[in-house]
Amino acid sequence: MSFKIVEQAPARLNRTELAVPGSNYRFIEKAAESPADVIFLDLEDAVAPDDKPQARKNIIKALNEIDFGNKTMSVRINGLDTHYMYRDVIDIIEQGGERLDLFMIPKAGTAADIYAVDMLVTQAEDAVGRKKKLGFEMIIETALGMSNVDAIAAASPRNESLHFGVADYAASTRARTTVIGGPNPMYGVLTDATESGERDYHWGDMWHYAIARMVVAARANGLRPVDGPFGDIQDPDGYKAQAFRAAVLGCEGKWAIHPSQIELGQAVFSPSEAEVEKAKRILDAMEQAQKEGKGAVTLDGRLIDIASIKQAENLVNKAKQIAGS
Repeated sequence: MSFKIVEQAPARLNRTELAVPGSNYRFIEKAAESPADVIFLDLEDAVAPDDKPQARKNIIKALNEIDFGNKTMSVRINGLDTHYMYRDVIDIIEQGGERLDLFMIPKAGTAADIYAVDMLVTQAEDAVGRKKKLGFEMIIETALGMSNVDAIAAASPRNESLHFGVADYAASTRARTTVIGGPNPMYGVLTDATESGERDYHWGDMWHYAIARMVVAARANGLRPVDGPFGDIQDPDGYKAQAFRAAVLGCEGKWAIHPSQIELGQAVFSPSEAEVEKAKRILDAMEQAQKEGKGAVTLDGRLIDIASIKQAENLVNKAKQIAGS
């Protein structure tokens, strides 16, 4: 174990994060009734330029008047390269009360971007005497952001999570695709020919590197990694497949860009009863092993050791967190 102890971000449930355009107040009201763990009210891509002032007013009104229960509330501000961002931050902090938990920073490119938002948020919070310190979610959705992901993850003590913005990332890297997430039939490998001359073609995951890279940067800095959108809302199986891939790689959750995706994500990122029961058996077996002076034992024919304890504890703690939500 390294001498450096990684401070963990607040342990919020982040299985599904529902995107809601700030320009539609009725959608915001409906989102409050949803089972999503996190809601981000959007001022950026989902809102046309002419609608941004009204969307900001809608969000301020919603934060003051709508009962969002125990959901984590976030607002995606506009990019640092726009004149909207300053007013997003100032107006929401000055007029939005204490209900907001997070600001989502789009297209995070450098650590300096996060520092700049941190400075502005800190000044605004101090000016109004805000009691609850706002956290940051950063979307990694450009080649610049991915190249600086480690520095971005470590840029502020407000940082809580990294998100993969697949659509803008594809545009930034000039990937040969026009869909939002999901596989691509051109990204695959062709096997060598068999004796009969037959060859198989296997699709690959063109986003594997990006997700894995983001997960490592997030976990190395105690942040929650979260997979971004899946554009085909009529393909629940495709959504689940992408969510399972993200979960296996270490993500805490995934965006829902339509209410129909919420329950899919909740199911994928919640450990099953069988998984939790097995994790508890591992902990029991290792507790007994330690009493006997053993560092490793076999359970169901498989080796388990000290590292197994940490893996099992993660599952058990997640189940407890869900049960208490």
